[in-house]
Amino acid sequence: MTEHSLKPVSATPLIQATQNVGVLRRFLWNFSDTWIVMRRNLRQLTRQPQLLIFATIQPVMFLLLFTYVFGGAIRFATGGDYISFLLPGVIIQTIIFASTNTTVGLSVDLSKGMIDRFRSLPMSRAAVLAGRTVADTVRGTITITIMMIAGYVIGFRFEDWGTGLLGILLAIAFGHAFTWIGATIGLYVKDPEAAQVAGFIWMFPLTFASSIFVPTMTMPDWLRAFAENQPVSVVANAVRDLMTGTVNPEEITIALFWIIGVIAVFMPLAVWQYAKVASR
Repeated sequence: MTEHSLKPVSATPLIQATQNVGVLRRFLWNFSDTWIVMRRNLRQLTRQPQLLIFATIQPVMFLLLFTYVFGGAIRFATGGDYISFLLPGVIIQTIIFASTNTTVGLSVDLSKGMIDRFRSLPMSRAAVLAGRTVADTVRGTITITIMMIAGYVIGFRFEDWGTGLLGILLAIAFGHAFTWIGATIGLYVKDPEAAQVAGFIWMFPLTFASSIFVPTMTMPDWLRAFAENQPVSVVANAVRDLMTGTVNPEEITIALFWIIGVIAVFMPLAVWQYAKVASR
């Protein structure tokens, strides 16, 4: 064996080659891992279809009860059928309530040791959270599709299909933003029973003190100031206008700012808390 053959090989070319393909390959790995985790979470719907059934029954009951029980008693200045006012609001309520699935799902994974198993695998940490949030957004989308069918049966109609579908997309984006809040709560709470309570309790003032069921003008001044400037009302109004054929650019812009703001705050928080939990 010669002296030349024993000479160590420099690792610099290997590092440079890895860096050259690293960004694209890392993106593909993250996407692939996210897709796999999303499929894993969605498979629970086929194994436990009652999860989707009960998640659909509640908003449909809200829709029917408010339309036929309270609809005749509620008067609002905009005129028209109450179903045209109610359905877009209930869609917002339904899609943000879906974020509780994220809260409970992550806490269950923590309690059963699934996070430890994920940590032992050569996979992206972000994929665990992204896969969960996307899966719960898909489940929420299925639910509001069924709600739209129920709404059409009892008399709701799009004024314009183009703006109506944009309204649905805006609602789905808002729901996805809230799944990151749910993920953050689930990672902090950890216990599934506590997570179920923590995932719901903060939503009630946001949904009922809003323009989902009634116009804010019917509320006391102190409550109206809160209701008109909180994200649920802002997005519900934008979605309602789009679904009834009205395009208000300023309203849509504010709604998008809320969506982007929620994601910008809670996505890093969720990733940071997941990294903290996974390192233990």
